[in-house]
Amino acid sequence: MLAPIGRDVAIIDGLMREAGLAMTILPHPDAAALVRSLNGEIGFVVATEEALSRTDLRPLATWVQAQPAWSDLPFVILTAHGGGPERNPEATRMSELLGNVTFLERPFHPTTFVSVARTAIRGRSRQFEAKARIEELRDNEEKLRHLNETLEERVAQRTGALNAAHKTVLQEMTQRQRAEDQLRQSQKMEAIGQITGGVAHDFNNLLLAVLANLDLLRHRVAAADAEAMQMIEGAVQAANRGTSLTQRLLAFGRRQTLRVEPTDLLGLVSGMMGLIERSLGSGCELELKLRPGLPRAMVDANQLELALLNLLVNARDAMPDGGTVTVELAQCVAADEGDLVAGDYLCLSVTDTGHGMDAQTLRRAVDPFFSTKEPGKGTGLGLSMIDGLAKQLHGRLSLTSQPGRGTRAELWLPASRAAGAPAAEPPLSPPVPAAPVTQLAVLFVEDDVLIAMATSSMLKKLGHRVTEARSGQQALAAIEKGTHFDLMITDYSMPKMTGMQLAEAVRRLRPTLPIVLATGYAELPSEATLDLPRLDKPYMLKELAAMIGSVVRPKTG
Repeated sequence: MLAPIGRDVAIIDGLMREAGLAMTILPHPDAAALVRSLNGEIGFVVATEEALSRTDLRPLATWVQAQPAWSDLPFVILTAHGGGPERNPEATRMSELLGNVTFLERPFHPTTFVSVARTAIRGRSRQFEAKARIEELRDNEEKLRHLNETLEERVAQRTGALNAAHKTVLQEMTQRQRAEDQLRQSQKMEAIGQITGGVAHDFNNLLLAVLANLDLLRHRVAAADAEAMQMIEGAVQAANRGTSLTQRLLAFGRRQTLRVEPTDLLGLVSGMMGLIERSLGSGCELELKLRPGLPRAMVDANQLELALLNLLVNARDAMPDGGTVTVELAQCVAADEGDLVAGDYLCLSVTDTGHGMDAQTLRRAVDPFFSTKEPGKGTGLGLSMIDGLAKQLHGRLSLTSQPGRGTRAELWLPASRAAGAPAAEPPLSPPVPAAPVTQLAVLFVEDDVLIAMATSSMLKKLGHRVTEARSGQQALAAIEKGTHFDLMITDYSMPKMTGMQLAEAVRRLRPTLPIVLATGYAELPSEATLDLPRLDKPYMLKELAAMIGSVVRPKTG
């Protein structure tokens, strides 16, 4: 409010309050003071004509011209002559200098002033709204400018992150695929091993019946009938070859019977030198790297000899034009790495300089019945048997090969806790012949009719009285009736009641009765409580007689 004289300030203040317009009126003595108080919160300016006519308006005009684009400060000028140029020439100059000017002629009605004031306030409010929109647009423009400036950088960062995530996903998919392939291969080999082991076990039972009957027939045919004896011997040899094949199948299925004991591998290899040299022939050069003083290994010596010979023959066959075969024995330590328990191992390796294997052939090398040899020159069970033997001994077979650079086969075998080479064994004394076992009452338990017939015939051939039982329940019933028996021979695998369960029940009734367990299984369940003598299938007359002689004291008189 610029009204240096009169009561205009008081009158306008009263009118504004009566109209309910909550405004702060700032009275100023001159135009210069008014200019100093102008800011973005001023609603409108009321000035008297006489105050402006006697004042230098240039500072005020300069302020008006310097307003931001959104601002057009309203001026209400109280005049005594109206606002038209014909009655008030000064009004034109004021309009040109101040811009947004409303002239109000005095005396004015209060309602007229309030209406003019409300109009000015509405106009100024719209200007403030425009200011807010402009500032908002300016902020958005600044944000957009910043986003545009950093867009390429953010795109590059996001692209890098996506590429890294894509790479990680591909690696995870590859690892998962590899793990799934390994799992499927393991499951496949486990299933094949179970099927093969089961078939080999059943085939063993058939071979037992064949060999037992051939053995009995051999004792009945007169020695003078050379042709008949020759046919019998041919059939026995064929059956023995079948037995050898089933042993390989059982080894692959990890069901062969093993006699694991601490074995000096240096002595084992040294004792096989003659056989090794004959197996390799003159076209191969043998190189030995055998460290002395190593711990013993927990192995079945006979099965390990067969495995080593198999590896040597494979090495020889891989070098048709000759080469070098290296047999190496060293001590190794394994961390807990999947198929091997952490601990000490003996590593027996065979390395050749032959044609080697490509990656695809190497992956299938231990698969059963897979062979790169010509038809008729291999069963494809050699490496499968060795792999099964190694796993059954809680070790492993490791193969590495490259085409044209040879193959290396490593047998990792658990070391015995007792270190050091074994002491020299005393020379074997001549075997003491077992005292003859006179007629015994034998309870023979077997659910397979062919095996029962063959074994009963062998027992009778040995001079014993035989009572047959087709199941554990029948055998237990015969014992419970009080029938006297000197010996019980029972099969292990029988329906409803196994041979071990039968033996446990019989021991409660007849604690002193000798019991022999006949089985083709390599390992019996861990829950078995009895340590019984085992008669390995297939057996013949001499093995049966030897077992009876070892468990039954000879009867005299």
